Amino acid sequence: MKAIQLEQPKQFRRIDVSEPPRPGPGEALVRVHRVGICGTDISGYLGKMPFFSYPRIPGHELGVEVLEVGPGVINVQPGESCSVEPYINCQKCSSCRRGFTNCCENHQTLGVHCDGGLRPRFLVPARKLHASTKLTFEQLALVETLAIGCHAINRGNPQSGENLLVIGAGPIGLSVVEFAKLSGARTIVMDMNAQRLEFCRSSMGIGHTVLAKGDGTEVDELRAVCDGDLPTVVIDATGSNKSMANALNYCAFAARLVFVGITTQEISFPHPLMHRRELTLFASRNALAPDFERIIQLIEDGQIDTGPWITHRTPFDSLIDVFPSYTQPETGVIKAIVEVD
Repeated sequence: MKAIQLEQPKQFRRIDVSEPPRPGPGEALVRVHRVGICGTDISGYLGKMPFFSYPRIPGHELGVEVLEVGPGVINVQPGESCSVEPYINCQKCSSCRRGFTNCCENHQTLGVHCDGGLRPRFLVPARKLHASTKLTFEQLALVETLAIGCHAINRGNPQSGENLLVIGAGPIGLSVVEFAKLSGARTIVMDMNAQRLEFCRSSMGIGHTVLAKGDGTEVDELRAVCDGDLPTVVIDATGSNKSMANALNYCAFAARLVFVGITTQEISFPHPLMHRRELTLFASRNALAPDFERIIQLIEDGQIDTGPWITHRTPFDSLIDVFPSYTQPETGVIKAIVEVD
């Protein structure tokens, strides 16, 4: 069976892997139809993702079909289309027992810590499958990306009418924007890429955007948008340690700052800035099962339109040649989808 493996940074290869065995208790055998490419995959390719291990079969944004289920599985059945919650948790550690399955102490993300979906078939814990009778495989592959933004918004807990700044308009930042809008907060997006900001305005209905120029004028622009104040919720989705450190300057007094991007570099900032404003700093990692169920329902109900998201599609056999272009912002990639079947 064919598969694509990231052997080391910037080096993909085609490999042959064994057919998976029949599913055991609690397992399901799935056929992979669509795989989304996200910032984690790009960071893993570039060698900038701290949790990525090599060699690895990537792929954690998945639209799959259930082929067979093992004993005891009742939540899905063969023939159903599903999104995969790729965060494999142990169910035994303190985090899991307290309901924080997204940050299990023995956490394994498909395609990052263990092999993922860039292969036709594999086994997954059936409890990690979320079925839909209405969504396409492409839509199901987008659920995980949206779940990251959903969880980040839950961490920041914006209220209707609050000023909320999203820094970074890549796929993760855009997923944050989707749920920022649903919260009723006044949403502002900042990025250094004018093309991405235009996408936010034209395709996502964002009325306030700020081009990050690095000259300090961004604070004045934010104050103009926020009626003289600064945002009370700031979510940094860049994965840049410099941006994450600088994000404190955009926070109002008593604001909440959420880091959803990941960096391997140290983040440093003057403590008096954080202390004087009494800021609250949150990390946001992965998502929870209810997030997947909510997102599937929102897409089914038409409250989230996935249409503008997918800008690039590539057949499985072309991915190795095409993938380097996904790392280049000038190609205009918002979300790339791999067609496995």
